Amino acid sequence: MDEIDKKILSIIQRNCNIPLSELSKRVGISTTPCWNRIKKMEEDKIILKKIAILDNNKINLPITVFLLISVSSHSQDWVKRFSFTINKYNEIMEVYRLTGSSSDYMLKIVANSVADYDIFQQKIINEIQFSKMSSSISLKEIKKIHSMPLDCI
Repeated sequence: MDEIDKKILSIIQRNCNIPLSELSKRVGISTTPCWNRIKKMEEDKIILKKIAILDNNKINLPITVFLLISVSSHSQDWVKRFSFTINKYNEIMEVYRLTGSSSDYMLKIVANSVADYDIFQQKIINEIQFSKMSSSISLKEIKKIHSMPLDCI
């Protein structure tokens, strides 16, 4: 990946609907090479998707909860059941396996109310074997970006 690819990625991360003619002008190459670079980055799985980012509040999903789970068994069977369960629910937006903390997994979950989250959590409790679970409700989103920091590479 060269500097032109980084410029292309930087721009389309902020606006994937930018016209190709405008994008190619901004990065200093003609449209055909610009298009070819984008297609190559898609083929190489550098560009995974082009998506619309929605406002949680305006679609009635204002509650964000971080659910921390500790488990005593990390068997392949447990991981398989866990993966199946988390992929079954669209409310679970992100899942991370952790190290260096007392929790093994962190789930980011959205809900339209605390009461609805409680109902959802009860479903999860019945489907996932765990030794400890705790929820933290986000009071305010301070920073949320969707662009990778390409200036760091």
